[in-house]
This record gives sequence, structure tokens and C-alpha cells, in this order.
Amino acid sequence: MSVVLVINSGSSSLKYSLMDMAREAEIASGLIERIGQDSGIVGHTVRMHAEPGEPAPAMLDARYSDERPIADHDEAFAVMLTQFEEHGPSLREHPPVAVGHRVVHGGARFFEPTVITPLVEINIDDLSVLAPLHNPANLAGIRAAKAAFGDVPHVAVFDTAFHQTLPPAAYTYAIDAETARANRVRRYGFHGTSHKYVSEQAAAFLDRPLSELRQLVFHLGNGASMTAIDGGRSVETSMGFTPLEGLVMGTRSGDIDPAILFHLARRAGLGTDELDTLLNKRSGLLGLAGRSDMRDILAGRDAGEPAATLAYDVYIHRLRAYAGAYIAQLGGVDVISFTAGVGENAAPVRADALATLGFLGVTVDPDRNGTRGSGIRRISTDDSRVAVLVVPTDEELEIARQTLSVA
Repeated sequence: MSVVLVINSGSSSLKYSLMDMAREAEIASGLIERIGQDSGIVGHTVRMHAEPGEPAPAMLDARYSDERPIADHDEAFAVMLTQFEEHGPSLREHPPVAVGHRVVHGGARFFEPTVITPLVEINIDDLSVLAPLHNPANLAGIRAAKAAFGDVPHVAVFDTAFHQTLPPAAYTYAIDAETARANRVRRYGFHGTSHKYVSEQAAAFLDRPLSELRQLVFHLGNGASMTAIDGGRSVETSMGFTPLEGLVMGTRSGDIDPAILFHLARRAGLGTDELDTLLNKRSGLLGLAGRSDMRDILAGRDAGEPAATLAYDVYIHRLRAYAGAYIAQLGGVDVISFTAGVGENAAPVRADALATLGFLGVTVDPDRNGTRGSGIRRISTDDSRVAVLVVPTDEELEIARQTLSVA
């Protein structure tokens, strides 16, 4: 059995997944939250085994939870090891051959999965200036994992790497060139691991060569992004220098006129940190309707609430605007895929986002779209010139695949 441990280390959390790569199936997973706070939350799940190609019944998964203080990421890793020891599966019986780490920002330096050396750690630390909330936490997780699993390769898989194929016209901002170079200001894009996985899964599902497809991927969760993918290469993406740019999100504004910031600084007296909080944590659906969950927005819209209706309309308007722009950049589109929490589960969002694309031959089947499912599925009509799919994302599997490719 070829087993890979996937680590996603946040500022106050540690998410992990143990993957059996012979079957490309998750054996166990867990989430440790509130690291460094008075009381931490520990969750560990052991997956039921199933025949290859068949999902195990989720209701039969063994789930364990606990609460305890967890001082730092080193202690979080010790807690994780205890979960495997007490609840299984045994890491002695399923020893990882490699550990894959999600790292948010690779800047312009990292464009593929990379074995972590001391020099790579230095570079991840240096890139913290571009992702101050993420890279330091990712690095803490790497160092804790290397202490716990010192005899296997550790591999960094960067969220930004997939978008390193963006052409200069797409990643360059029209500001003073020297200022941009000195401060490393350019479009980087995010959610790259998900966009790569989904586009490859879509090509396999359609039994068509990835190199021949023009694809549009909607990654719609609390964070949201859209990517235009031509022949398997990212050529345009909505998130930019940070994950704030682009679509309307749960708590993020997405695109706004940058002069609004100057106006709010002068008129409302808001400082840099207050503006950062406003746009990242108090905007988007939350700012418009007081709720960040699309399920609540849809319920409010259906109940006739004006704020929820406006929030939904703004959300859809932005999706349509980006879809039209990206299809123009691609010169047409062959496949449109929806993924992540909203993309996979909100049928009205999918239908409304594409409702104006009939002139391109995009036809969504209402029954297929409205029927919930657990795997990849087609929601367009049989005669639609563009295939429209729902593709559940699996970033842990993608990180494990990329880890094995270089470990």
C-alpha cells in the first residue's frame, strides 16, 4: 500500500488526510481547531473501506471528537498521532511514504510540486510578505511534520502554482512598472490545486483529451474564483495579487473601484487595518445581506427579503460578467464545470449563472441540475453544444498525487 499523508496547516488549525494512493481513497482524516486558544477541538474520522470505484457509506464512517488545550502546531501533530494510535488506522501498519503540504503562496518562484529543503523553507518564509495570514502557518505545519516524520520526503504543493502559466497580459497590473517589480505586485491566482483537479476530472469524464478542451471552472465556496483553462493551462483567473479580487464571496467584496478605499480613508477615517477587515471579513454576501452562507441567501430570497434578493442578484451578475469575459479570452468554450460547496450544491446558482449563455449553445437540463448527486455528473442537455458538469473537488487527492510525482 502506497500511503501519503496530506497536511493543510492554518494559523489556528491543522487539517490532515491519510490517502491510500493504490486506490486513490482516503483512509482517515481529521481537523484540529483553535490551536493556541483556551480549548482546542479535535475531530478524527476513519473511513469505511469499499471496493475500488465505489464510495463507502458515509453514515458508517467512525467519527471521534474531543476538546483539549493545544498550545502550538507541534502539540497539534502530537495530538494527530495520538488519534491515529487510539482510533486507527495504525501508522505502523500504514506508514506514509511521503507527506504533502498545502502551501498557499509560491509567488513567481514555484510552479510545480517541490520537495521541501531548508532553502525551500527559506523561500516560503520570504513569501510570507505576500500571504501573511497563510504562509507562516503553512511553514509551522511543515516544521512540525518534519519533526514527526523525519525519514520521508516532504513536498510543498502551492495554491498559486497552476496559475504560473498565465500570460504576461493576464498577470500584469497597469501600475508603475518599477513599483510593481520592487514590491512583487502581479496577479498570482489561487485555488489552483482545485482548478487543476477539476479540469482534469472533467476531461476524463468526457473521455476527451485535456489538450483539446477550452474550459471554464467555477470554484464557488465561501471563497470563490473562476479560471479559464485552455488545453490544461490556466490562462486567466479571477483572484489576483490576493484572494480578495474577483467574484463576490461569502465575506469578501471581490472587485471594487480602488478609489473607494481612498474615499473611505478620507471621509470615514478608516485606517489600513480597518479597510482590510471591511473588504475581507465584512463584505460580500455578509455585507449585503448580513449572512455569508448561500443557503441562507437563497432562503431569504425565496422569502422575498430585499437584502437577500439584492445580494443574490449581485453575486450572479458578477459570475455572468466574468464568464462572458473569460469565454471571449478563450475564443469559445467546450466545458463549464462547477465545484466547491456552492458550486456543487446550489442548483439555482448554476442555472442563473449560465442563463444568458444560450446564444453559445449552453443549455442546462432543469431536472439534471436539480437532482442532487455525490459524484461527477452532467447537468447540460444531451444536445447542448457545451458540456456543463458538476465536479466535486478533491484537493487532498490532488496534493497526494502531486506529492507522489516528485517524492
